[in-house]
Amino acid sequence: MSGLELIPLIVSSLGTTVFAANALYLGTAALLYGGLALGASALSKALAPKPTVPKPEDGTYNLKQSVPSLPIVLGRVKKASDYVFLEEVNGNAYHILVPAGHRINRFVQHFLHDEAVTLSGSVVVSPAHFFPKNKSYVSIESRLGAPAETAYGDVVAAFPTIWTSNHRGDGLASVKMICKTAKADDVMKVYPNQMPEHSSVLEGSPDIYDPRIDAYTYTTNLALFRLWHLTSPYGGKLSISDMYLPDWERAADVCDRLIVNRFGGVERLYHGGFWFRANNDPADVGRTIDEAGELVVYERADGTVGVHGGAYYEPSIILTRNEITAFSLDANVDPAVTVLAVRGRFTDPEDLYNTNDAAIYGDPYIGEDTQRTVTVDNVSVQSHNHMQRMQKLKYIRRNGVRVSLTAHYDIDADPSYERFIRVQYGPKLADAIIEITAKPVISLKDMTITLSGIVVPEDLYVFNSAVEEGIPGSSVVPMPRGEVPVPENFGVLIQTEVVSGGSSAAYALATWSHVSDALTYELEWERVTTSTGPQTAVSTSGADQVRSAYLADGVQYRFRLRAWSSGASSEWTDYLTRTATADPNPPSPVSGANVTVPGAGQASFGWTPPNSLNYAGVRIYSNTTNSFAGSTLLATEYGPPNIPDGRVITGLSAGTKYGFIEAFNTSNIPAAPIATGAFTVT
Repeated sequence: MSGLELIPLIVSSLGTTVFAANALYLGTAALLYGGLALGASALSKALAPKPTVPKPEDGTYNLKQSVPSLPIVLGRVKKASDYVFLEEVNGNAYHILVPAGHRINRFVQHFLHDEAVTLSGSVVVSPAHFFPKNKSYVSIESRLGAPAETAYGDVVAAFPTIWTSNHRGDGLASVKMICKTAKADDVMKVYPNQMPEHSSVLEGSPDIYDPRIDAYTYTTNLALFRLWHLTSPYGGKLSISDMYLPDWERAADVCDRLIVNRFGGVERLYHGGFWFRANNDPADVGRTIDEAGELVVYERADGTVGVHGGAYYEPSIILTRNEITAFSLDANVDPAVTVLAVRGRFTDPEDLYNTNDAAIYGDPYIGEDTQRTVTVDNVSVQSHNHMQRMQKLKYIRRNGVRVSLTAHYDIDADPSYERFIRVQYGPKLADAIIEITAKPVISLKDMTITLSGIVVPEDLYVFNSAVEEGIPGSSVVPMPRGEVPVPENFGVLIQTEVVSGGSSAAYALATWSHVSDALTYELEWERVTTSTGPQTAVSTSGADQVRSAYLADGVQYRFRLRAWSSGASSEWTDYLTRTATADPNPPSPVSGANVTVPGAGQASFGWTPPNSLNYAGVRIYSNTTNSFAGSTLLATEYGPPNIPDGRVITGLSAGTKYGFIEAFNTSNIPAAPIATGAFTVT
């Protein structure tokens, strides 16, 4: 016999018959302490290989369907939601989501995809890409699901014909998220993963009854979860009066006991959290809680529902050779069925509530593709220490000595409601503790009782974390999202090249330090004054320079650069200012510079233009001293096609002055100024 284990039960009420109300069990094994038969359909469900309770990964994405079944949250979990509203107007997308179909205790942390966000009021201000340059793109508001809630006012204002103040969401925990449209260039920068996918870490129902304080509260105690489940419309549908509360109080106390983990920290013995949907099989939900909390639910002789908590107690029933009429023992020494390693999978809060593997209990070198390993997989377990204790118990029970016996039935020493009994049947079992694993069968005709169980040690639940709790493998640590790097060592050089007709044209050549071949770079330039708008040029991947189009000669421009990767850009660099110069060579200076005074407040300047192909004109200056430095520009006279050789300046103040004439080329590059000598303005 190799398959019997101690697996917890679930009690359920089916219909309104006395039989159903008092003692119908939907269990995971034939462990009934009340002595009632287990129906064939119930047994079929009980032997289902795996529960259908959702895994943490099942709550990663928000669900969009017509009428999803209500999600029920117990304890602290991370999960996405069910959509109840998604519309867009004026570039804003309005999301209303329901993570729990009941009132919850609180929202602990909001996530957009797998990035934890920080709120200032309702505005998402971190991570920074959702709040660039202090501009809000995403806002989040939530409701806990009070019996009478308040509608989201901004949604009502934006969609008054389809969402009114009557859409309050009474009794539903909800989240409202508004996402604003970003500019085309900034979409992948603000929303690198497209439309944000909201999820949250939340604390579930605060309406869990605790008989120890006779009040409803928020808790992570697994025994109290089971009590709630048996009395909820999603589980056993019983009432509190159907429960034997002293048992449940003891079980809750056991769950609250403290244990030291491998880090030396203290945690509760049987605490956890999970979520399920209202249409999940109650047997699967109950099995999940019972397995994690080491609970055995049973019907007492008075018809109430009791529970054995996950702790050893000294048996009050002792069966000796005098009472035992038939006895069989399976030492479980067959190598083919001896379990050498137990694997575990649990929900890890330190890894964003993903399912992780625990350390292997037993021989870590046994492969997964052998029957000599078993796996404990429970979504409600949220501690590595907790899972390791469950793995140890699985190891002990799978390899334990199995006993079947028949004994005289004594109503005053009835083992039907016990979890542990002592058996003294030497020499096979001199004095052994038996954990009952099969429904005791009472024969009133023969006045005998038949039962099966596993030999367990008195220290079944003793666990030394420093020695027995292994170290799990490292989890994948999500790296914080990196921004596209701002270009470094950005520089701009004005270059020239000969174009058609033999003339020169100026362009800007931008350079930067190489970072990655995957990046492209965008150069932007515009005139400093009288700008008609910026122009851009984009580099090829892996290039470390890019050139602009031809620039207007002699005009001052400002330039900046940014990098692009996968549709997202970096911030712009600071501006660099450069003057476009197609011809860097100055013309020859003018000759014959002279000045006369034709009248009051006047001066007539004359010169001979230089014989230079790049001559463009002259600038006329005056000063009160015979020095070009500090002189004042009086006029600019342009050259070809009509080459000037004189200019009368009026409106001058009286006094002795000195004149200077400076030739310049088409790129505004000047030649040396030529002095005219002194002149006196009258």
